[in-house]
Amino acid sequence: RELIKRALPIAEENNVIMCPEIHLPTRLKSKMLDDYVEFIEKEKTKNFGINIDFGTFQNNFSNMKFRMPGLPEDGSPGSYPEDMIPLLPYVHCCHAKFNYMDENFNETTIPYPEILTILKDHNWDGYMVSEYEGEHKTEPGFVSEQLRRQHIMMKNILGY
Repeated sequence: RELIKRALPIAEENNVIMCPEIHLPTRLKSKMLDDYVEFIEKEKTKNFGINIDFGTFQNNFSNMKFRMPGLPEDGSPGSYPEDMIPLLPYVHCCHAKFNYMDENFNETTIPYPEILTILKDHNWDGYMVSEYEGEHKTEPGFVSEQLRRQHIMMKNILGY
């Protein structure tokens, strides 16, 4: 807290927003997030916020080569899309992580329709950064095709 508090005047002077990335195994309903929100409200700052990684909503782990520590044993996600609703006023950026886009423009491991519908319904006004985390990263053209599919999926869900 003290380090961020000391950096806030510099961030404000330079129009910078510092946003720690929240991803698995951290849950959106956690003391860490409660502490971030409390800090933001106490400092009344617009220069510190939250960056939610959509991997926290991952609900299919069959494509993972290893089991990430800290996940529920039943395979449920770390967080549910509705868990982000009370955090949205503090969320400036989201890592729109994706692991595999099928040929029908569906992400097979993360519930994008629910996530994007919540963002749209709550008039969220932030940034999404596509982040591919799947296999075949070194196969020429594979990642760019996955990215193209992800953007088509997001446009379809959002109605653009």
